[in-house]
Amino acid sequence: MAPGSVDEYLAGFDPERRAVLEQFRQAVHRAVPGVTETISYGMPTFELDGRRLVHVAGWKKHVAFYPTPGGDPEFERAIDPYRAAKAALHFRYSDPIPLPLVEQIVTLLRERDGADDSS
Repeated sequence: MAPGSVDEYLAGFDPERRAVLEQFRQAVHRAVPGVTETISYGMPTFELDGRRLVHVAGWKKHVAFYPTPGGDPEFERAIDPYRAAKAALHFRYSDPIPLPLVEQIVTLLRERDGADDSS
């Protein structure tokens, strides 16, 4: 049965992977206060103003982050080690999580979509 909430989704992982996924969850919330959570396509999805902003999925060896925004050459170099496809990044559980980069990605996605977190 598909999870009905992000908490249910996370409960399906062993404690180590769940802790890593929770760090991604918190990074999204820090980057975009007011973001809401749902499950879409079977994975945690974060929305702002009713629009999907980013999806996070836990896999056997990595956390996937979808989509990937474009950026300046420095940003492109920073995400290149994690790029798995044009619109996806993979962060291996065994590697340190670049949380500032994750927050930057989410911030760029918000800016790209023209969403505003101020009310």
